[in-house]
Amino acid sequence: MQYTRNIYFTLLLLLIGVTGFSQTTFSLATDFTVLRSFKKQQQFLAVGQTIAGHFHITPKEGVYVWLAYCTNGKFNNDITATAKSALTLPQEITYNNRSTLKFQHISVGWKHYLKGSSNAESKWNLYGYAGFGLMFAQVVNIQSPGVDSLDYTLPVFPGKANFKRLTFDLGLGYEMPLGGDVFLYVEGKTLIPTTDYPSDHLFINNNAPFTASVNLGLRILFQ
Repeated sequence: MQYTRNIYFTLLLLLIGVTGFSQTTFSLATDFTVLRSFKKQQQFLAVGQTIAGHFHITPKEGVYVWLAYCTNGKFNNDITATAKSALTLPQEITYNNRSTLKFQHISVGWKHYLKGSSNAESKWNLYGYAGFGLMFAQVVNIQSPGVDSLDYTLPVFPGKANFKRLTFDLGLGYEMPLGGDVFLYVEGKTLIPTTDYPSDHLFINNNAPFTASVNLGLRILFQ
């Protein structure tokens, strides 16, 4: 965790340094998000919102920071608990695990305009994102029927738990000016987990949750 704090302290210093450039302008953006988790046995749909700040070092290059969150995504799995003792009967119990998962996500990185610019007054823009983030997630499991963990080894535990993921974040966006320094945009994003930090409350831990989203929103440029 000390390593994670050092990363974000460094990124904070970078943002402070960016704002020191006299030519740097700033945008504030917010959007509505539809999110999909693609990981097998952990697939769900959710909606959410992103609030983002954009520091435009030049009209084509800049630094972004965003905070995103989503509503509960729901999925379920039929899983099997095995007996800890050869004397326990039955030796296996198959039961259903119903899960809800939600998260908040902070990301910092680079934004580059492939076509157009951050202050374009006409026509349309195309841009890309690349950065690193930190996901704060919560999962809640409800199991039916209940299985005694004293007698059986449970692949996933019941109840509520929190976990974290470092992520590599990529995005591609299209935007068009509406006038008055207001832009309408549509983005596609993906959050790729770079750490696992196994949780007893997640049936699938490896590279999970692996999500992608479509975002529709407005960006306001302050010059």
